[in-house]
Amino acid sequence: MKDVICIVGPTATGKTALSVRLAQKYGAEIVSCDSMQLYRGMDVGTAKPTREERGGVPHHMIDCLDPRAPYSVSRYVEDADACVQDVLRRGRRVVIVGGTGLYVDSLIAGRQFAPFPETGRREELTRIAETQGVEALMERLRQVDPDAAAKIHPSNRKRVVRALEIYLETGKTMTAHDSETKRQPPKYEPCWIGLDYVNRDTLYRRIDRRVEDMLARGLVNEVRALLDSGVPATATAMQAIGYKELTSYLRGEGSLDAAVAAIQQASRRYAKRQRTWFRRNPQIHWIDVPDTPFDPFPAACAICEA
Repeated sequence: MKDVICIVGPTATGKTALSVRLAQKYGAEIVSCDSMQLYRGMDVGTAKPTREERGGVPHHMIDCLDPRAPYSVSRYVEDADACVQDVLRRGRRVVIVGGTGLYVDSLIAGRQFAPFPETGRREELTRIAETQGVEALMERLRQVDPDAAAKIHPSNRKRVVRALEIYLETGKTMTAHDSETKRQPPKYEPCWIGLDYVNRDTLYRRIDRRVEDMLARGLVNEVRALLDSGVPATATAMQAIGYKELTSYLRGEGSLDAAVAAIQQASRRYAKRQRTWFRRNPQIHWIDVPDTPFDPFPAACAICEA
């Protein structure tokens, strides 16, 4: 049996509950791979497991960031990998669980990211984009990294700036850096388990009910408390589904019913993107959840022990 288990899939499919049961059975610790459960004070809207729901299992990469703090996939890989290594050194298994595909794939691959040095180049490139337009940067990018320029949409200013920054800081193009990274063997070879509903409409109805439950458990007050504590509406954390829509509502921009409908729609669209992302991974053993009551635990155990 492998020492690392990855549980992935769309939101609202029961990943958290399954991860706790597997961790209890196999003496494992859990490393969260949810880009928003990292933030303190964001509990209801991120479906963060409560102390009771964690079942006595140690959880890592939860409640470790101030919601004002910026974060990135590169920092996540560095921080989460340190947790995984620590757990393995202590002779325990690791269950990695979450729906943020880029984060979990980068962690498993042990992906190396180009540095983010504080040299001022990024700020300079950003100023050029603001004063001369993104097209000025795109033209420079076409000259040094035409492959990246062809893939990046001109409206994605952040990616354009980053591609040029990588070249100016390292002397390597983003295309070359990504190619080198992909050629490296993955750092971990986990047992992959995916959870998803057979009927997509069943998943969407479950998502809608989950949003309604979040509202009943105080999501509006949670968002209000974050804003009142000084977390800016522009913070990365506040762009999360549920928080962004309710921030607009609290500003008087639309009704609560409209905000709830927008959250449900955004959540369904996110689930669709998650499905597309994870279905590309041929190593995932999928457990298809039917419409009727179903316990995925026996199937998951069989996969782990195969």
